[in-house]
Order: sequence, then C-alpha cells, then structure tokens
Amino acid sequence: MRALLVVNPAATTTSARTRDVLIHALASEMKLDAVTTEYRGHARDLGRQAAESGEVDLVVALGGDGTVNEVVNGLLHAGPDPEHLPGLAVVPGGSTNVFARALGLPNQPVEATGALLDALREGRERTVGLGLTSGTPGTEDEAVPARWFTFNAGLGFDAGVVGRVEQQRERGRRSTHALYMRQVVRQLLGDPHRRNGVITLDLEGEEPVEDLVLSIVSNTSPWTFLGNRPIYASPQASFDTGLDLFGLTRMSTPAVARYGTQLLTSSPERGPRGKHAVVRHDLTRFTLHSKVPLPLQMDGDHLGLRTSVTFTGVRRALRVIV
Repeated sequence: MRALLVVNPAATTTSARTRDVLIHALASEMKLDAVTTEYRGHARDLGRQAAESGEVDLVVALGGDGTVNEVVNGLLHAGPDPEHLPGLAVVPGGSTNVFARALGLPNQPVEATGALLDALREGRERTVGLGLTSGTPGTEDEAVPARWFTFNAGLGFDAGVVGRVEQQRERGRRSTHALYMRQVVRQLLGDPHRRNGVITLDLEGEEPVEDLVLSIVSNTSPWTFLGNRPIYASPQASFDTGLDLFGLTRMSTPAVARYGTQLLTSSPERGPRGKHAVVRHDLTRFTLHSKVPLPLQMDGDHLGLRTSVTFTGVRRALRVIV
C-alpha cells in the first residue's frame, strides 16, 4: 500500500517527537510519503494531488479537524468516487477532533495510530456521507465555490464564536475549551441579531421558517465536544443519512439558559427541544438565507460572511479507514 501522510506541524496536541514516532510506526507497515503543511490550504492541495495521481491508496491526515477538512476537499475536488479515490485515515492532533471521535477513534494520537494499523491489517473501512455547501443560484453568493464538510456547519451565531476564537489564536492564544466558552459569552453579549433572527430556512415542500437566530447543520452526532463531554445538537444525525438542522428562533436570556442547559445535558437519545427550537432530520437539500451578511463556519473553520448558503447531504461520499 502506498500512503501519503499529511502532517500539520501546528497541531495542538502533538509534539515534534510524537509526530516522528507516529511516522515511523506508519512507515513500518506501508510505503509512506510524509509531507508537512506550510500554508493554509496546503493540505487541500496535497489531497488533490493524491487523488489526481492515481498512485496513492491512502491519505492519512495528522492534525485537527481543519486539516481533515482540507484533505477531504482536496480528495473530492472532482467529486466523490469512493471506489477509485484514495481512502482517508485520521490521526487526531487537534484540540477537539470531532470527526475522528465521531468515527469512534481514540482521541490520543498514539492510540489512534495503533487503531489505524489494526484496521488496515483487518481491512476495516466504511463509506460515509458528507455535507456540501454552495452559493445559492440567483443570489449575490452564487459564485462562491462549493466546499465539503465532514461533521458540522453553521451560519450565524456559532460561526461568530468560531471567528472570535480564530482571532484570539492569531494573537497567540492557545485553543482550549475555556477559550471557546469565553467567546460564546462575548458573542452572546455582542450579537445584534440574537433577539430578532434574520435567517430563513427554505426547504422544498415546506413553508419557509423565518427569523432563526441560530442555525446548526450536522452531518453526524455528536455536534461537538466540551472536554470529554459530547454535545448533541441533533442526536439523530449520522454519517449514513442526510443532514440534520437545529435552529432557534429566540436567544433571550431565559432561552439561552434553557437551551444551553439542554445542550450541556444532551444525550444520544435526547437533544434540545422546545417551542423556539426548529429541528429537521435527514435532509438532502435546503437553503439558509439571511437578511444581512452573517459568518459561516464549516468543521470549525471561519469562512467569511454569507447571505445565502445551499446545503446538500451526499451519501456514501468518502471511504474511511476505521
């Protein structure tokens, strides 16, 4: 087997020594080329080169969710083709690693490498569905390039939190769960639209759902992790179905207290609910429109402001080693 290992040297939970150990362990089992990323988007370029070469059987992403997202977008540059494109394996090296943990992989890079080698020896793999975003035809965002996401996306409030975290990291702050929680509070205090929502859900066969303040799109469950605690915004979301949506029409102080508590106490059987909650399961295609430009995030990366985003759930899009 010929494999490409894409290494993010800025991964928050792996040292240079740990990465060297992992590289040697993988190289003992396969013909391995290891490349260290040098710029934002480099992992995407490497994934695309691997897909187009026809000579790579497996791409291993060593890093956080952002690295995985870039690799996936490179692999699927020309569209999904699980039978012929290289498979994907993940060695988690970020602060949260939602995609890897949702697949059931250990959250420690050394343990995950061992699990990966066992899976390769035993031929364990699965083909997972992914989410795809694109600019909506007839809107000012129609020319925005399509982009894949692996576990979640959000337009509005949660993307604003992601943007604040990225700003703090650019200033040298370390990505921690405490940092995220502080930015959630600051986003609550500073969001001008949290009381009067500006997002509309447009879903074929339904009347538009207007005045959403929050819109979270999930491709799997859990939505994210707070330390070791999984958080379930859409408990039914799965790599084997379409996309799920969780939205809120109000984020007043009582509503924030209620739904925040429900998220923190959520489980695979029970997510947030109530009269201000909008819940949809297993969607193939829908659009979120906004009256004003709002931040968009995918897999924890802030992607700028959008006024309209079309989401598509694509089943059986990518072969993953598990």
